[in-house]
Amino acid sequence: MNIGMKLNSLLGRIYSFLIFSMTMNAQPKGYLYDESKVIPYELPDPLVCQDGTKVETAQTWIEKRRPEILKLFKEEVYGESPENKIPMRIEIVEEGQDALGGKAIRNQVAIILGESNRTRSINLLLYLPKVSNQPLPAFLTLNFQGNHTVHSDPAILLPNTWVRNRNGIKDNCAREIDRGLAASRWAISDMINRGYAFATVYYGDIDPDFDDGFQNGAHALFSQSDSERRKPSDWGSIAGWAWGLSRCLDYLEQDPRIDGKRVAVMGHSRLGKTSLWAGAIDERFAMVISNNSGCGGAALSRRRFGETVKRINTSFPHWFCENYKKYNDKEENCPVDQHMLIALTAPRPVYIASAEEDRWADPKGEFLSALHAEPVYQLFGKSFGAKKRPILNHPVHGQIGYHVRNGKHDVTAYDWNQYLDFADQHLK
Repeated sequence: MNIGMKLNSLLGRIYSFLIFSMTMNAQPKGYLYDESKVIPYELPDPLVCQDGTKVETAQTWIEKRRPEILKLFKEEVYGESPENKIPMRIEIVEEGQDALGGKAIRNQVAIILGESNRTRSINLLLYLPKVSNQPLPAFLTLNFQGNHTVHSDPAILLPNTWVRNRNGIKDNCAREIDRGLAASRWAISDMINRGYAFATVYYGDIDPDFDDGFQNGAHALFSQSDSERRKPSDWGSIAGWAWGLSRCLDYLEQDPRIDGKRVAVMGHSRLGKTSLWAGAIDERFAMVISNNSGCGGAALSRRRFGETVKRINTSFPHWFCENYKKYNDKEENCPVDQHMLIALTAPRPVYIASAEEDRWADPKGEFLSALHAEPVYQLFGKSFGAKKRPILNHPVHGQIGYHVRNGKHDVTAYDWNQYLDFADQHLK
């Protein structure tokens, strides 16, 4: 490669990184960032049933209150995903026995969903420790820019279903120069060294992240959806991505090298919202991790701090069900709030992570969700371990894990150190 080509390659990588960083670290002006101006609010009680019955036992929670709350989230927030099964077949696309310097096995798997002229291929990248005699625990994640961006490994296939333009223009623009672009967000070598498998999927493989009337992606596998046919409670894209994570877990349960009962689902930002919802609707996930998930994720909506329900529904009208728009500027009318979403994971371990400078995602609101979910965990003899928000970089690792680190909206090595320690505590 000559000097000019090298320079163009470097400039292209820098440009991509800057665009990615600006997109992920924006703190829009004109929203509430002053804690002293938060209007008092009252949270719905997760331990009081709709008929007024108080939940005093784990059995009552499991049999009565949890189904109530789950139904409310389906009807009013994320939408109801189809319950009917869909045909699935697996193709092993690529295998590498000496990946990551010889310490890992790499598999690239096509999970093909649907049949006839309605199919969707979810391309899963899987790394496993090379030396292992028993089924392994695993982290399952979604990524933003394609599997080839999570590591510089030249064998990772470029995606061919990448929809990048939010205005709805399909742009198959995966580029070689973007290989490893987001590698700092994925501590893959650390996971391998500590005995975990790592699985990831580009979220656009499951559902495109723009408002297309639900004509493409997972939704199109079930119906020719359009705004006139859809019900106000039909699933949005977050529910679609969560549905895709469950299909990935279907595959991992079939892989004899993976312990399907020890799979942690992890996501960042909008994909952190997705991981929380995936863990709520699919109790097979053994552990749930939310990184900087903010509004519609771990942060309490009633605080209206940083991003609000109205803003998120306006900017991303396809993420949630149509019913959720009823609560634009009316968060207090919603029958649920996000502490109840955290509680739906109980008694399984859940981890909520915040970043000090990510005020758009409301770090305090994320902590308060964890705190107000604890009474449900206590029904099972489990605890959070924190009564007040911990200081920077001092994590709490109870059955509910939490930390707030210095820095911005991102996934860092510090975050992964906490997730791995938390997983060692609960999955090993």
